[in-house]
Amino acid sequence: MNGVPTDIVALRMSHCRAEHAALGAQYHLAVLHYRECLESAERREDCRAVEFFALKLAGCYEQMGLTDKAAHFRALACPGDLPLLG
Repeated sequence: MNGVPTDIVALRMSHCRAEHAALGAQYHLAVLHYRECLESAERREDCRAVEFFALKLAGCYEQMGLTDKAAHFRALACPGDLPLLG
């Protein structure tokens, strides 16, 4: 468990920063922090978190008018159009 609590705290802090930036329409900052979150989720091999943060990134990119990037992250969240498990 060495380093895991710090990773979770860092993930939560990045998520809070991303949400705050997105609420203020500072999408470039939101993307920066959501990418940190996505990378952390990938390292942890947490599929649901990867889906969540990929969709957050897609939303930011859509707001920025970058539809190709948005589509890339939406596809990452739903590979092969498989339904998300509830």
